[in-house]
Amino acid sequence: MSDASDSLTADGACVVRRVVSAADVAAVAAEFLDDFRAEAGVRGVDRQSRAGRLIASDGALGRLANALSGRPMRPIRVVRFDKTAATNWMVPWHQDRTIAVTRRIDVEGFGPWTVKDGVAHVEPPVALLAEMLTLRLFVDACGAGQGPVKVALGSHRLGRVSAAEAAAKARAAPVLTATGEAGDVLAMRLLALHASARSASDAPRRVLHVDYAGADLPPPLTWAAC
Repeated sequence: MSDASDSLTADGACVVRRVVSAADVAAVAAEFLDDFRAEAGVRGVDRQSRAGRLIASDGALGRLANALSGRPMRPIRVVRFDKTAATNWMVPWHQDRTIAVTRRIDVEGFGPWTVKDGVAHVEPPVALLAEMLTLRLFVDACGAGQGPVKVALGSHRLGRVSAAEAAAKARAAPVLTATGEAGDVLAMRLLALHASARSASDAPRRVLHVDYAGADLPPPLTWAAC
């Protein structure tokens, strides 16, 4: 685990192999079938489901988040993605810079504000984002032709990068292409520049995406339920 922590610190991203058992992955995959129709992504998770137990502090993903961060972490946002032939997409180079909160309350250093799926989102200070962590569980094997996430290594140290500069900054860095087997996990700092292409395969490419944080928000702001 020390190697993964070192890679995450230096590069802003790494793939950790065989984090989740085959049985747990199969259960999460079944939950995808229950919840997905034609949507590309579904926000939130039932905390009593297999996915919900995995992301908790004593679950496989929660334990990984704690170990990589060197401190207790808690899940604050969950999105399940299903990239298929019917719901296929590409994402240009960008940073994940917004968090979900219970309601809009103007606090110095937080902004701009948006609303996604009826939930208030805001861009917090860079210092808060730098301490957060994203884990993406591969529910299916993901090869190079299935639109894997690509991460510009070291870009998490650049601070805020504008949309206009993102592609150029990414081209100047070595790139990690996050391929792997079901049960592997991509660990990534939120400020790392990343992108993905459309899948060229008919095989499913399901991902359980979880953002973790180690601290409360400055009051009166509070994390939205995930």
